[in-house]
Amino acid sequence: MNNLKSFFLAYSAALCLVIVLAGCNTKEATIFEVTYDSALGLEGYDGRLLLMITKDSLKEPRFQINDSNETGIIIGKNVQQWTPGQKELFNSSAQAYPIENLNQLKSGTYFVQALLHKYDTFNLSSGHTVQLPMDQGEGQHWNTSPKNIYSKPIKIEFDKNSKRPFEIVITEEIPPIEPVEDSKYIKHVKIKSELLSNFWGTPMYLQANVLVPQGFNKESKTQYPLMVFHGHFPKTIGGFRTTPPTAPEKDTIFSSRFGITGYKYIQEKEAYDFYKNWVSDDFPRFLVIEIQHQNPYYDDSYAVNSANLGPYGDAITYELIPQIEKMFNGVGEGWGRFLYGGSTGGWEALAVQVFYPKQYNGCFAACPDPIDFRAYTVVDIYKDKNAYYKSGTFRKILRPGMRDGKGHIKTQLIDMNRREFILGDKGRSGDQWDIWQAVYSPVGKDGYPMPIWDKLTGEIDHDVANYWKENYDLSYIMQRDWDKIGKDLEGKINIYCGDMDNYYLNNAVVLTEEFLESTKNPYYGGEVDYGNNAEHCWNGDQENPNYISRLRYNTMYLDKIKGRLKKTAPRNHKLKNWGF
Repeated sequence: MNNLKSFFLAYSAALCLVIVLAGCNTKEATIFEVTYDSALGLEGYDGRLLLMITKDSLKEPRFQINDSNETGIIIGKNVQQWTPGQKELFNSSAQAYPIENLNQLKSGTYFVQALLHKYDTFNLSSGHTVQLPMDQGEGQHWNTSPKNIYSKPIKIEFDKNSKRPFEIVITEEIPPIEPVEDSKYIKHVKIKSELLSNFWGTPMYLQANVLVPQGFNKESKTQYPLMVFHGHFPKTIGGFRTTPPTAPEKDTIFSSRFGITGYKYIQEKEAYDFYKNWVSDDFPRFLVIEIQHQNPYYDDSYAVNSANLGPYGDAITYELIPQIEKMFNGVGEGWGRFLYGGSTGGWEALAVQVFYPKQYNGCFAACPDPIDFRAYTVVDIYKDKNAYYKSGTFRKILRPGMRDGKGHIKTQLIDMNRREFILGDKGRSGDQWDIWQAVYSPVGKDGYPMPIWDKLTGEIDHDVANYWKENYDLSYIMQRDWDKIGKDLEGKINIYCGDMDNYYLNNAVVLTEEFLESTKNPYYGGEVDYGNNAEHCWNGDQENPNYISRLRYNTMYLDKIKGRLKKTAPRNHKLKNWGF
């Protein structure tokens, strides 16, 4: 009897092993089945199918996925040639954010929504074929991108013990976005980039939103300096209003970001004040452009050449900007071009100045994304082994991803990256950590960016880190090449950052300042300044709060720009109202 019992035990164990090796889990439960209506198309779609689960019904679940403690749950999977009526299943083992997998979902009442983020196929000049979401005019936001299809939110009563899956049918499509019309002062110029089109294997475009000076006349001999305001995808020129504020000066709408009420009125008043300055008789005449360079990875390209995104730096500097200057009587030479912006725009302003030192006459980089990768926010990608944990002999501690102005942790680095991983594998989330990786990394064997670290474990690839160092670590590159580019950067570099930046960006600024202050032959001759207890995105204004100064980028550096022009403009310049 004992021998027979041993036989059956051994047989059962072997059978279980076979089942596991075959990928069959008898406890696996299908929780959701998703299909889409044939009215949305019959050809079959590629993309990332996302499922969102929330407790709050005030907003659609697709608008409740974020890095805060109030985030909803999201699950994602890739689909290929998905056709109407074909069921896509989400099982209990499906990876999720912020929970580990669907099996951790507790019984209760929820609101559920599905969305397909569509992918296009690109045959790159490198020979690789990749699938990525083409921007549809929204600036790469999966939850608002036209042509994406989604379901109406449904309310469910979820019981963990139920064996019957919930059926979700996608019936809606996000409509197209109407382009912004030109006005007297704001123009929108769109060009096809041959450089980018050749790289992506399909027509690619760049657009500039242009703020035209008062009194502009194409036939006039007056020429205008060009101010390039870098930043995230701009639908049109912001912060410029030709009519007085209509928002009530005193209202009860509270801005949690700035801790004040009445912020809409403040924004409108600042925009109207800028307009009044812009048209005044003695205001300096110049052009402002904000560039639309959204791409299949993000809402902008970071304005540099990249192995994964293509030659955006060259396309902007040598294709787009000369075209704008030709159309609107720009100076057309390096001494008449300036760069400024904050956060992403801050990194871009400094990077463009460093990579094209003779093509621009000064940068004002506010709260820039990491400019020294020894402080890639809170990670030293060269020395650290793991991005998510700081480990000792007996304990490892999570690294923070974001803090508030008092230093309280709002989210961890591991969670920010997990959310992106669920939104899209292979660096296709369209979000912050993935775009840094796409810009800075070499191309992997599969045609997608090589990961700087494992998205789930945080283990750093130091070969990739060294590639980043040689190609995009701005602090290191300036130090490495100062004997070649230092003369062309003299007096052009200005960096500003709050010392309580929410994303710890001040750490990289400090490291960069140490190098800049040590420069000789020539001394860099610019400025690095810090805002005491200032959060993201402090931009150099020591007198006003950030909620004011962030609205004044187009005027706050004018005195310093005037100084540069007075020193560098030729005697026979054709500028107007610059006072020299």
